[in-house]
Amino acid sequence: MLKTTTHVRALTTSDLPELNALLDRDPLVNLFIRNRVDATKLQTRWLGGQVWGYFEDGALVSACHAGANVVPAQATPAAVEAFAGQAITDNVRPSSIVGPRDAVLPMWKLLEPHWGPARSPRLDQPFMVLEHDSHLRPDPRVRPVVLDEFDTVYPACVAMFTEEVGVDPEIGNRSGYRARVAQLISQGWAFAIIEDGDVLFKAEVGAATPYACQIQGVYVRPDLRGQGIAAPALAAVVQQARATVAPRVTLYVNDHNTAARRAYERVGFEQTATFASILL
Repeated sequence: MLKTTTHVRALTTSDLPELNALLDRDPLVNLFIRNRVDATKLQTRWLGGQVWGYFEDGALVSACHAGANVVPAQATPAAVEAFAGQAITDNVRPSSIVGPRDAVLPMWKLLEPHWGPARSPRLDQPFMVLEHDSHLRPDPRVRPVVLDEFDTVYPACVAMFTEEVGVDPEIGNRSGYRARVAQLISQGWAFAIIEDGDVLFKAEVGAATPYACQIQGVYVRPDLRGQGIAAPALAAVVQQARATVAPRVTLYVNDHNTAARRAYERVGFEQTATFASILL
């Protein structure tokens, strides 16, 4: 019996058809990488890293985004091992490893001796999907943020990021984070309830393809939490995102965040997979 030949290499524009076909095997779970590929066409100066391909007998079997985040896609056990080795060889130092738990956890086991300890391992994150408008009445106050409201919304973005990730985004790369928030607003991907110059609720679409989009940065002003604001507000975000961005809406959440999980379930989100994130 002939032995299977395998190798890993950085993908280029000539690999786009095969890569897109691979990512489309699970277009919801692979949404982040497909968004990056669609936006950059694998041009390194725009991608800010590489997308590696794992090949068996010349056929692309698995892929892995390797930049600020390491994100495996359709990763077989052999591919996970190969990608971990490539990350060590290339001295990649991302801020996180994110993706399907069955790929992220074994990859981290291989990388932890070189990169560890993790700042915040999040080992159980339900990946949730909603393919229709919510049955809840959407909060009519939710609307797209306009760029003139950047200074109003930005402090809430910083507060949410710091609370969720455990790092102040203004430390180290303040201009980069400000540019990212401005980009989402300009794209029409930022939604909020703003009253008297104060942000009561906000959320963004962080990535999208023609098939689906992913919600991130869900925030309710701390003194208003527990009052039932999040679910109808998020129902409005779903309705508007489905109308203007993509027909399916996804998100993932920490398993221990029971309040958020209950709110998402009230909106109609259902778990279809499990993610894990290793924050470094």
